[in-house]
Amino acid sequence: MFRTSISRISTLLRNPNPHRLLIPNPIPITTKNTKKAQIFSPKMPSQQILPITYHPPPSTTEKLLSKSEDDPATRLLLFSHFEDEEKSAPSRPLLPKSASYTFNTSAAAAAAAAATPAGSANNNQKRRRRTASDNSLYSLSSGSSSEEAAERHSSAGNVEHAATETYLVTRLSLKLLSYLGVGYRWIARFMALGCYSFLLMPGFIQVGYYYFFSKQVRRGIVYGDQPRNRLDLYLPKNSDGPKPVIAFITGGAWIIGYKAWGSLLGQQLSERDIIVACIDYRNFPQGTISSMVQDASQGISFVCNHIAEYGGDPNRVYVMGQSAGAHIGACAIVDQAIKELGEGESTSWSVSQINAYFGLSGGYNLFNLVDHFHSRGLYRSIFLGIMEGENSLHRFSPEVMIQDPNVRTAASLLPPIILFHGTADYSIPSDASKNFAETLRSLGVKAESILYEGKTHTDLFLQDPMRGGRDDMFEDLVAIIHEGDSEALARDAVAPPRRRLVPEFMLKLAHKVSPF
Repeated sequence: MFRTSISRISTLLRNPNPHRLLIPNPIPITTKNTKKAQIFSPKMPSQQILPITYHPPPSTTEKLLSKSEDDPATRLLLFSHFEDEEKSAPSRPLLPKSASYTFNTSAAAAAAAAATPAGSANNNQKRRRRTASDNSLYSLSSGSSSEEAAERHSSAGNVEHAATETYLVTRLSLKLLSYLGVGYRWIARFMALGCYSFLLMPGFIQVGYYYFFSKQVRRGIVYGDQPRNRLDLYLPKNSDGPKPVIAFITGGAWIIGYKAWGSLLGQQLSERDIIVACIDYRNFPQGTISSMVQDASQGISFVCNHIAEYGGDPNRVYVMGQSAGAHIGACAIVDQAIKELGEGESTSWSVSQINAYFGLSGGYNLFNLVDHFHSRGLYRSIFLGIMEGENSLHRFSPEVMIQDPNVRTAASLLPPIILFHGTADYSIPSDASKNFAETLRSLGVKAESILYEGKTHTDLFLQDPMRGGRDDMFEDLVAIIHEGDSEALARDAVAPPRRRLVPEFMLKLAHKVSPF
């Protein structure tokens, strides 16, 4: 009798809903002999029922297992329940329903295609067209060529690239704020910067459109293995014969420098048959000054060794930098000359490959600029962090470094150096270029400083080029590059005046509110 009860209870445990077992009233069950019995016999002890009420938490399971060691009947009830639960658990398919449906549909379509006569190929073609997207359907119905599709893909890529570049510029600006702090000086300067940018916005829009959509611009050419080791090439429309090339290093206070800043200069120089390579480099805090100089040197090396592949003349390579880029470029030139004097130094390019170096509104003696930058908002602690400490100012001051008795002979290897500067430059005083040129001349280097009366830090680089017409600094630069090339000089003489990008009154207001 006791075994029969246990067997019936085990049968009930196979019920998928174990909570229905705890029924307060006895349930009659009819056996084969039509005799009625009660599930819970009054003679059975209460502890025999406990294993039936199984709860998922591990603590309850452990209690049941410990109880089953003492009672064989409990052990039988418990493990029969676990076995039945495993058998009743549904098995999940290896693939989701959508994938299985796609597979089955594809298989069915293939089978239907195999069984379809050759004469019904048009119907199959219609079915395939119905599975295409709206864009593909439009392309098929309009009969657009593969070239048009390629142009649409290229336009979409340009828009995506423009969005990526905009995000990067915004992130760099926010990074500048985070490292400079938000004191009253920088609040005033950023308000002025907002007004300045708004006034020049018509020019920025036109230059940005050229940068992203012109076929003469090759963006993002890799020159090294670091994240920012990219450069942009601005190629002339006229591809007859090898062209002179300028390796240009943009400014940005060593914090927000970016290769796209040189797009206006690149566009206008390429119209005079000069290739421009705008070199990007790591900024602070992604890298310190030694990383920036290393990147610039590697970019110059790429131009010297590979510019012939893009129609450039490797025998007419020039290096140019603006603001912080002028400082970085000068450091790279002097550092390369010192390396060439050393024994066993491995170099991938030589200063002898550089026809001339152009510095635009740069600073070359950091000892004279620390206090000036601090008063302008680039605080001493931040500036020294960028320059790797006060002890490194000597190493990264080209004017001081070239006078060191140990490396003074490196001056004889330097190319001609021409420094452009505005006398009304408040960001970096024009004395920085005058003093560096005088120091170089005292060491036997062919050097010259060309000063432009009343020009600010950005007049020479932004406002004057956007004004159109004749630009003194631009004409001086082109004349030096085309010196000795009679054909190029003849073309420069009849070159049409550059068109205006921004109205004059907006340029004058930008000159007054410029925070630079």
